[in-house]
Order: sequence, then structure tokens, then C-alpha cells
Amino acid sequence: MAPIEVEKKRCTYEDYLKTPEDKRYELINGELLMTPSPVPNHQRVSGKLEFILRKFITENNLGEVFYAPCDVYLDNENVVQPDILFISKDRLGIIGENNIQGSPNLVIEIISEHSVYRDMVQKKRLYARSGVKEYWIVIPEEEEIEVYVLDGNAYRLYCTYRK
Repeated sequence: MAPIEVEKKRCTYEDYLKTPEDKRYELINGELLMTPSPVPNHQRVSGKLEFILRKFITENNLGEVFYAPCDVYLDNENVVQPDILFISKDRLGIIGENNIQGSPNLVIEIISEHSVYRDMVQKKRLYARSGVKEYWIVIPEEEEIEVYVLDGNAYRLYCTYRK
């Protein structure tokens, strides 16, 4: 007898809103995923990068910078919490009372042991499909940042910065 495939229930933004407040979740392609708390080094890297980016953005009046946890609603089956994101001043209208409604100009994800596949594959595809113009992947263990730019409907590696 052939195995029976059980169809998983696709979750929506409404389901996402029912998740417990004391945990972090993301909704990617209709799948509700719990995000573990970041480790101290992740927070260290995130804090330094956010500080530098915020200082530059503020001094040059370019827009706003946000950091996790901050919901970014891309569509009814995709709500993410990027580590850091930037919205240019001409697009500040996507900032809602409870979340960001649409694609940021820049998303930064800091890779950790549990997030490699999610950040480098799932989210990379999702951000490209959603029109995020620039995506940075920070790899703390290698002290490197990969900068991707949107080229059509996929990302192209623009450059890699190493310490």
C-alpha cells in the first residue's frame, strides 16, 4: 500500500497573529516557523551593524532603520522579522502602526547555526520575489558580509566584504 500524503495546513497572517507573544515566529510560504532567541554574539554583531547603519542613515536623512523583532508583512502567507532593515524616506508610507507593510529597500540577516537554510535559501528567494532591492547576509564566523542586489527577479552577488 502506498503511503498517504497528509496535506499540511497553510497558515495565513491571521494564524500568525494568534501565536504566543513570548516567542518569535515567522510565516514563510504559509509555514509557521518558530525563531529561537539569538545567541550573544549574534546580538553583538547585530547591535554594532545597526548602530553604524542608523548613524549613517540619520546623518544623511535617508530614511529609517529597524531591527528585530519587527514584523514585515509581505503578503498573507509571508511575515518575516529581519535582523535589520532599512526603508528609504520616499517609501516611509509602508511603515504601519503594527508592522511594515511591504518590502524594505534593504534587509540584513545575520547567519546563525539554526538559520543557515532559512536565511540563505528560503528568505533569499522570498525577498527577491517580494522586491527587496538589496540583501546582505552577515556570516559572523567568517567575519564576512555578502551583498546581493536584485537583478530582475533574482539576486546577484554584488560583492563580499571580509575583515
